[in-house]
Amino acid sequence: MPRHFPKVTLSEAEEETQLLAEKVYASALKEEDNKDALSMFTVPEDCPIGLQQAKEHELLKELALLLLCLFKALLIREKYSKLAYHRFCRTTSQFLRSAENMRWREEDEVLPDMWPSPADGEDPYCMDNIPENLNYELKMKDGIVYVYDNEEALKEQQPHDLPYPDLETFAVDLSHVLAMIADGPTKTYCHRRLNFLCSKFFLHEMLNEMAELKELKSVPHRDFYNVRKVDTHIHAAACMSQKHLLTFIQQTYKTDANRVVLENAGQMMTLQQVFHSLSMDPYDLTVDSLDVHAGRQTFHRFDKFNSKYNPVGASELREIFLKTDNLINGEYFARIIKEVAHDLEESKYQHAEPRLSIYGRSPDEWDSLSKWFIHQKVHSPNMRWIIQVPRIYDIFKAKQLLPNFAKMLENIFLPLFEATVNPQKHKELHVFLKYVSGFDSVDDESKHTDHMFSFRSPKPEQWTRDDNPPYSYYIFHMYANIMVLNNLRKERGLSTFQFRPHCGEAGSITHLVSAFLTADNISHGLNLKKSPVLQYLYYLAQVPIAMSPLSNNSLFLEYSKNPLREFLHKGLCVSLSTDDPMQFHYTKEPLMEEYAIAAQLWKLSTCDVCEIARNSVLQSGLSHQDKKHFLGVNYLKDGHEGNDIRRTNVAQIRMAYRHETLCNELSFIVDAVKSDAMNGQYE
Repeated sequence: MPRHFPKVTLSEAEEETQLLAEKVYASALKEEDNKDALSMFTVPEDCPIGLQQAKEHELLKELALLLLCLFKALLIREKYSKLAYHRFCRTTSQFLRSAENMRWREEDEVLPDMWPSPADGEDPYCMDNIPENLNYELKMKDGIVYVYDNEEALKEQQPHDLPYPDLETFAVDLSHVLAMIADGPTKTYCHRRLNFLCSKFFLHEMLNEMAELKELKSVPHRDFYNVRKVDTHIHAAACMSQKHLLTFIQQTYKTDANRVVLENAGQMMTLQQVFHSLSMDPYDLTVDSLDVHAGRQTFHRFDKFNSKYNPVGASELREIFLKTDNLINGEYFARIIKEVAHDLEESKYQHAEPRLSIYGRSPDEWDSLSKWFIHQKVHSPNMRWIIQVPRIYDIFKAKQLLPNFAKMLENIFLPLFEATVNPQKHKELHVFLKYVSGFDSVDDESKHTDHMFSFRSPKPEQWTRDDNPPYSYYIFHMYANIMVLNNLRKERGLSTFQFRPHCGEAGSITHLVSAFLTADNISHGLNLKKSPVLQYLYYLAQVPIAMSPLSNNSLFLEYSKNPLREFLHKGLCVSLSTDDPMQFHYTKEPLMEEYAIAAQLWKLSTCDVCEIARNSVLQSGLSHQDKKHFLGVNYLKDGHEGNDIRRTNVAQIRMAYRHETLCNELSFIVDAVKSDAMNGQYE
């Protein structure tokens, strides 16, 4: 059955919602979310008995309305998740169907389709059995790639039967959720439910901690060290420790001092000449002089943090050692990554999802990156790759590299559609995409923007101004293209991609609203603690969050104030990740360092850290076959039925508690929606 994007038109009521959403957006830009206008409580907790009785009907009506709003928000996320082949929590979906008086069916569940790891002895770079070319026509319109069966269909503007997103519909849906986060009664309700979840977990710990420990002790050959863990958020350019990078530079200088490695102003330079021009000797370098570690000076200074990617402050060394596209075809960078991958393979139980950059400056970037991957043989069974797209259109526009924002989107996504439609013409890219699990959107979220993304926003072809589009503008257009691409690839029997943006590390809480609609999972999510409504929605939908407390500690938030422990207690789906080991970690196993520090500072139990590790595998881009092997054959089921304690080392008591608590919260919403009064409003 063909999949279509359900479109809506803007009604008078929705225009009012849009106006309210614009006020919320403006308030967020002015950082007024902590003031009285957006305070956590707008309904007095202690009301006189007479007044309470007089307002009882009004309060019940208020409660019913806010529960309906939460229900609609969950339906909106489910719609966008299913369209893009992203995951949506099975338990939540079952309750939503119950509220609609429909039966949930397993065959209706939509899941990402990841390419399985090559079997032992199988060549991961094999270019046999590549699908035939379809020779479809491709054209970008309004920042979204449209697919046409042939030239005639293109002339008649009859695109191939795929779901194409509609900006107006997305703007209406975004406005609904934006308006919710400023509603006083909704904030009060969500805040109280979150407090209840926290208190309930403390009670669970007091009652069941020893029983959980006893259960774990009875499991043979499984403990925290040999459960699978995935570093769900790590950047390839900083995936090594500072000591590892220093040692690699020194060893490379020993063997390749006279090798030509850099072209500078038309002059070819050897490695020795490069160091001589920098007035330094590699043997005298220390981790301190390398100066790639973040510290106090980078706190709230993202510009200084970015400079830490340059060893000894020299962009030449970054170009030589940490780039894929350079004079030596990224050989040194590939060697470092392969050493990191070897360490992961030696540990056996650790996996990583490094980010590689595609900037959108040129359509040739994809071919260059895929050739680097295959020619340098970078594949590892313990690594899946994510493509990060920096939000730096303004820099390229200032250098006159791009005429408009649509050209940047075209350079990023059109090569992917071409490789999907005609894989025989793009064999290297076709093979590389097997091991790419998703896309990320990265940059400094704290950058200010005056433009509010709405259906009135200029189309990407019309965005010719020098300033950067807002976060939500980037997010929508990335999601829209990924959604169409995933449906096309699913039709061809190819792997699909997740959308996993950096979100909520800094800046406006409205970023988290955009991600709630479009993202499979997010990285950071710190600003959820500022919005009880969003935090509760992320809990109800079980949106995965990859958190990096050590990274946040150096950039935006002190470790003691990090909400990870609080999120874990409440039941949000959180995992631990390293972000940038080169900048934030000291040991050879940065992911274990992250777990160890969190466990020590927050006194996490074995069951806690194993639950976090299990979450990391669930939210990763590993294939269905890998997850069945690592978590158990029934891992898609919720609660204790989906937990194989022999593989995860997570107590069945804990899993049963999580499932029961989530069902309890969802039942409040469903019961309200199914009531007679609510049915009338819903229809």
